[in-house]
Amino acid sequence: MLLAGMVGFGTSRARADGIWRPNVRLGACDWSLGKRSDPGSFAIARTLGLDGVQLDLGENPSSFLDAGKRRAFEDAARQHGVAIASLALGILNQVPYKSEAITETWVRDSIDVAGAMSLEVILLAFFNHNDLKNDAEGQREVVRRLKRVAPRAEDAGVILGIESWLSADEHREIIDAVGSPNVRVYYDVANSNQMGYDVYSEIRELGSELICEVHAKENGALLGKGVIDFERVKDALAEIDYSGWVQIEGAVPQGADLMESYHWNSRFMRDLFGG
Repeated sequence: MLLAGMVGFGTSRARADGIWRPNVRLGACDWSLGKRSDPGSFAIARTLGLDGVQLDLGENPSSFLDAGKRRAFEDAARQHGVAIASLALGILNQVPYKSEAITETWVRDSIDVAGAMSLEVILLAFFNHNDLKNDAEGQREVVRRLKRVAPRAEDAGVILGIESWLSADEHREIIDAVGSPNVRVYYDVANSNQMGYDVYSEIRELGSELICEVHAKENGALLGKGVIDFERVKDALAEIDYSGWVQIEGAVPQGADLMESYHWNSRFMRDLFGG
């Protein structure tokens, strides 16, 4: 597929103002656009001037093994000139990967889906029923399962990104235990800030070797008007030579119009990163 989302876009670049910026492409999560697992997300992303959409594989990720179903999303992406940036398994929040057998099939099948769509990153969500924080046995089981599926991801050139409430050090422990370069961290700045972690230090600690993709998120505020200092996020990403997708998630104040909020968020991120 021509509009596939690729991780590598070169190193950080200097602008005319002399400021170094990471070389990123800007997208949004389809669920944040109100179009979870819906090809309509690409038309919205185009009106926002975004480069791509992160596609959630819905309640039955294995259904995307069907080429016809994938084609609806690929055609929409091509029609609107917006990339399918990466995939997400949000269903794992309700049907936990750390305990339910069916989820191993979903993760395995999602790798095949990513391969068929020429995509490199799959977000594995670890919240709600799938939370790993203070769950040592859950973490051990996830390591066991990731060890089994990692060779398939490696063969396909697909990265499994862990998004969770864990700290950078806790993420690194899981990744080291799995022992695969294709298991990395899907870094969400708002989640980490909510847990009291130093977002800017964690980005530098994990580096571009372990961060596969980034969520630019606020909870209940527009980007740039909440608690996250996105200038410092940009600087940290530039320092580690991050080259990849930054996906806008959340960032809608209570009672605010979704589209008005996302026009703001998209302009803010474009001004911040340039291009």
